[in-house]
Amino acid sequence: MSMGNALQLQQALLSDEQFQTISTVVHRLCGINLHPGKKELVKARLTKRLRRLGLDDFDDYIEYVRSDPSGDELTNMLDALCTTLTHFFREEQHFDHLENQVLPELAARRDLADGKIRFWSAGCASGEEAYSMAITVAEHLPNAALWDVGILATDLSSDAIRIAQKGVYEGKCLKTVPPYLRAKYFDVTKSDLGHRYRAKNDLRSMMHFARLNLMDSWPMRGEFDVIFCRNVMIYFDKATQADLIHRFWRLLRPGGTLFTGHSESLTGIRHNFRYVRPTIYQRP
Repeated sequence: MSMGNALQLQQALLSDEQFQTISTVVHRLCGINLHPGKKELVKARLTKRLRRLGLDDFDDYIEYVRSDPSGDELTNMLDALCTTLTHFFREEQHFDHLENQVLPELAARRDLADGKIRFWSAGCASGEEAYSMAITVAEHLPNAALWDVGILATDLSSDAIRIAQKGVYEGKCLKTVPPYLRAKYFDVTKSDLGHRYRAKNDLRSMMHFARLNLMDSWPMRGEFDVIFCRNVMIYFDKATQADLIHRFWRLLRPGGTLFTGHSESLTGIRHNFRYVRPTIYQRP
């Protein structure tokens, strides 16, 4: 791209019509509402895609997305617009409840002959939530080694899933992990970029990472004991939230627990969950 084209691209405008076209596609595909206040964010993030592709303006980009038979650029667009803010043991009270209530109850009522305990991190971002679940299980599930524990971790973003699968994090990402847990569950390496930490096999063996759009059909057929879907539904309208809550209900075992984000509640949604405490619900 020439210097002139690069300058022209920096000054390219995202019109209201173009923004609405992009917003409609994103809502139809993954349920996310891009309200007008997100227009500058959308422009900034997609301008990087225009530069990468050598395109001059947003009309060209929209046409490129529409005409790409592979669907790869549509995935790239969704990756660019997904927000993946997260950290280890985010909303610590959830992990306290998992440790003190959920895991002991699971161990008490589940027959070891079956031995299966299943968790789902729905919207796992770059994996910190799922690895936090795995650490909590390894530390606090009675006789953890005797159980068949599986943690499914899914996200809309392909980029986030690639990071999660690697399980490698910069030191600053583990600042909320106590030092003794950091030493127990991560291998440390040194590089020019500083210390990096890789989740040990004991954690990784519990995990299965996959890209999943929550608006699509779900390939999972088995029931879950715990579902974390936190700070995801805030991007959806009420109808989409209600549909998602009903689908979670059907996939939870009786006695299973649903955790939502601190800004999310089931108020205004008809459901059959039992309220446990704010953002924690149980299927009776």
